[in-house]
Amino acid sequence: MIESTQNEHIKRLQRLINKNSERKKNKIFVVEGIQENERALRFGFQPQEFFICEAYFQGEIPTGILHYVHPKVYAKIAYRGTTEGIIGIYHEKENPLSRFKIEKENVSVVLLESPEKPGNLGAVLRSCEAFGIDAIIITETKTDFYNPNVIRSSVGCLFGMNFFQTSNQEAYDFFIKNDFQILTTFMEKNFESLPNLNLKKKNGFCFGTEHSGLSDFWKNKGKNFLIPMAGTIDSINLSNAVAITCYENLRQNQEKNK
Repeated sequence: MIESTQNEHIKRLQRLINKNSERKKNKIFVVEGIQENERALRFGFQPQEFFICEAYFQGEIPTGILHYVHPKVYAKIAYRGTTEGIIGIYHEKENPLSRFKIEKENVSVVLLESPEKPGNLGAVLRSCEAFGIDAIIITETKTDFYNPNVIRSSVGCLFGMNFFQTSNQEAYDFFIKNDFQILTTFMEKNFESLPNLNLKKKNGFCFGTEHSGLSDFWKNKGKNFLIPMAGTIDSINLSNAVAITCYENLRQNQEKNK
């Protein structure tokens, strides 16, 4: 039983939680919560060790290296306080885009260029998983894909997704090689309304940052579309825009299969 926050295992865990550089250097990441750990294990992520507080944990004890933690210590290391009772450390997976195999004719991919907010990225992952998007591509990355906030806000959805981190050029080459319809989201006069698009094909939906949108790299490389809106505001939150787009994609392809 670990009863002190000065324990070396606890100090190492806190460094991993708080420092992106520490996680990247060791190619490991931290997962808090019962559902999140269950999904990581279900989808084949290799655990290194677990920290469990038996006073709060109500799930099935995983196999592997276990550290049992006193409630007072767990309250200090857990983001959610004392509601879950489990924190796991896992090895990262290598995910080159070359491994993505196109196995059906109406594959849909969401590309996010330089996402900056871990919470937004997690919300996007959750929508993509819910609406059946086949993969997420992150280009020119500024956010650690395994950031604890990404995992929390996605409720572990990233573990069951195909996700890849690469450059704009490699992503574009991938779309062209595999005959994707590239769909960009520039705030310009020339656009098609989302419901008017034909989405019953291979689609690559490209979204930029909250602050400045897509970079000029994606200018004139695809068909530009926007979501129709009735209010006075001209844009919505990135995660909401992705969710609406993913739903419309699902709706059209479900109609195709009727």
